[in-house]
Amino acid sequence: MSRSSSEQPEAVQDFFRIADTRWVSSQVMDLRLLRYFVAVAEELHFGRAAIRLHISQPPLSRAIRQLEADLGTTLLNRSAAGVSLTPAGVTLLSEARNLLEQSEQVRARVTASASLTVGILADSTDPGIARLADSYRRQHPGVAITIREADLTDPTCGLRSGLVDIAITRAPFDPTGLHLHELRADPLGAVLRADDPLATKDHLSLADLDDRAWFQFPPGTDERWQSFWNGGKPREGPIVRAVQECIQAVLWNGTIGLAPLGHHLSDELVVVPVIDLPPSKVVAAWSVIDPNPLIPTFVELATTAYST
Repeated sequence: MSRSSSEQPEAVQDFFRIADTRWVSSQVMDLRLLRYFVAVAEELHFGRAAIRLHISQPPLSRAIRQLEADLGTTLLNRSAAGVSLTPAGVTLLSEARNLLEQSEQVRARVTASASLTVGILADSTDPGIARLADSYRRQHPGVAITIREADLTDPTCGLRSGLVDIAITRAPFDPTGLHLHELRADPLGAVLRADDPLATKDHLSLADLDDRAWFQFPPGTDERWQSFWNGGKPREGPIVRAVQECIQAVLWNGTIGLAPLGHHLSDELVVVPVIDLPPSKVVAAWSVIDPNPLIPTFVELATTAYST
């Protein structure tokens, strides 16, 4: 037996007064259906509501029918003259607006308490990371950012071990299981002591450096990463793990290392362009499995910060 028109508003109000746990477990309603209903109720026209929701009209009509079935009452009067709200529909419109507003407040609170752990290589001289920090802090002041600085032995900056959500680092390295997004490509040069015979050259080739010792990373370091920073061929030289170790190896032993052009390392050092080296790509990297939902916005801001 159907309910009378006078009973319908009370049925809707009773529905919203059900305890939260029972409501979730026993009632077939979701926020999507409520958004659909609010659009139709405000437009009083299925076609305009469908355009507003960016969906076609048939699934919208089916969704409203489903909502009415779930509530056991008619929400809309449909006729050739148009659409109007029943008393139950008027009640639901008010309740639905409140619930949708509350859901947005919950979303805002969750976002405000969210966090993101960012891995970076131990290279604080890059102005891109400072610009990124400034723009992200201004646009997302409620997000807690934790920075984990990695040494040169881990180009993923902790991604592989699950220590960070996203890394701002340099390619190449084994990309298995990772998304990589290029932010910038930097030309490279050889790091030399200022009194090195090659330091006065306008540019160098890899052949000019073949008789020198080159930095080496510890055994087990990503092979693509090691090969790139050795100019694409096996080399010999001291093992280093951090930028400062690289600098000291140059100063004390004349060891050859590579660095992006324009990075100031020390007054005692110069960086001479090497013309036959590919550029070093700055990338954002993150796991393909269960990525942090804050990553897309972070990558968007990083792209702008590093292209400036």
